[in-house]
Amino acid sequence: MSQYVIAIDQGTTSSRAIVFDHDGNIVSSGQKEHEQIFPKAGWVEHDAVEIWDNTREVIGTALSKANLTRHDIVAVGITNQRETAVVWDKTTGKPVYNAIVWQDTRTQSIVDELAADGGVERFKQKVGLPLATYFSGTKIKWILDNVDGAREKAEAGDLIFGNTDSWVTWNLTGGTDGGVHITDVTNASRTMFMDLETLSWDDDILAAFGVPRSMMPAIKSSSEVYGTVHTSQLLREVPVAGILGDQQAATFGQAAFEKGGAKNTYGTGNFLIVNTGEEIVHSKNGLLTTVCYRLGDAKPVYALEGSIAVTGSLIQWLRDNLGLISSAPEVEKLARTVEDNGGVYIVPAFSGLFAPYWKGDARGVMVGLTRFANKGHIARAALEATAFQTREVLDAANADAGVDMEDLRVDGGMVANDALMQFQADILGIPVIRPKVTETTALGAAYAAGLAVGFWKDTEELAKNWSEDKRWEPNMDADERDRQLRLWKKAVTKSMDWVDADVR
Repeated sequence: MSQYVIAIDQGTTSSRAIVFDHDGNIVSSGQKEHEQIFPKAGWVEHDAVEIWDNTREVIGTALSKANLTRHDIVAVGITNQRETAVVWDKTTGKPVYNAIVWQDTRTQSIVDELAADGGVERFKQKVGLPLATYFSGTKIKWILDNVDGAREKAEAGDLIFGNTDSWVTWNLTGGTDGGVHITDVTNASRTMFMDLETLSWDDDILAAFGVPRSMMPAIKSSSEVYGTVHTSQLLREVPVAGILGDQQAATFGQAAFEKGGAKNTYGTGNFLIVNTGEEIVHSKNGLLTTVCYRLGDAKPVYALEGSIAVTGSLIQWLRDNLGLISSAPEVEKLARTVEDNGGVYIVPAFSGLFAPYWKGDARGVMVGLTRFANKGHIARAALEATAFQTREVLDAANADAGVDMEDLRVDGGMVANDALMQFQADILGIPVIRPKVTETTALGAAYAAGLAVGFWKDTEELAKNWSEDKRWEPNMDADERDRQLRLWKKAVTKSMDWVDADVR
């Protein structure tokens, strides 16, 4: 009987379940989008109950498409949108508020309050992260401070927190009937509460945020058996054995196991991760220090990360907010109607600027407009914004590493866009390489789970599964590249210092 691993990929816009075979190939999948909730400008929420309902549905879809049952599945891996915070009542299983999404900027006043004593890098040496609205910690504090009765319930030990990996795992393993309340080191490293050295919650930082330790999940490795699926679920009694935050999962799926290995994922946002091995490297150029993965009892592997808030979601904005296109793939066709961007640059600082600037007071701008500009130029500028932002974080990574990358492995939904990938190679000046299996986020979670149960022997076996599908070579003249980068950087300055006391 053939055996498989199933990965649950709980992402920012949808939840998916993908079944993989031993060679790392996709056997079947199920996917369902969930609602994006925008109560106010800068606020982004999800309904955690809807996410769990969708997760159960896509598991069923993936199994039925391949005519599989739980007996064919050896392990479940989970990957997730990181930093999206869920706080729920462990006795009822109900969230006390919608999940606050990583893109949400409502907690800027909390960031400012905490930064008043020590600046935005107050905790960075210990946790690898600057104070920013991006991370889970300020979101938990906001819920406790603003939801009626939440702080009292939390202090009584009734409320628990998790990124969506914890929420899915808790429900999958039983919820109120013995659900396992855990997270892995990669997700824990995105809360602002985990000490990178000890891999444990830091009581002083929790106290500074006013978050009871009793709310926090137990921190586990990225690859071990955490428990089994509850008997009420389709996958009952199958081991839940791997958890990785989505960007670390993509790095794992790209087989970037060696120090210096790197990948860039093109999704709702863009995320460049560089493996730094067992060494904690503190960036001097605006990158984050994070945990890349930990396998069982082995030493943790660390990484530097360049996080970009808005790339794929800019294309969604063109579709949903402006009605410029009716589907995301149409953006490439529209962009190809013009020869260049016509002097138009879009800086999509919808959630402020992330790496390498970390400017929470920035907001999105479109500059260089003339009567010549048309919707083709806007579509092209939207695609190019993704490539320009990637160039800036790659430059930061090269500066921290002291050696330039020779090529870039890419994955995620936007890598199907040839126009974008060619411009990316042009603006980087190095080849861009796409693997045959581009669903590397789900694949990484499957790999972590499969390793834990012996389905795969070791990372060397996993590395043999990776193969190249396509590469784009740079063909832009160096002077033109420099000119475009100069104008891009000028455009970025126009987005800064927008939010003040009267602008929200």
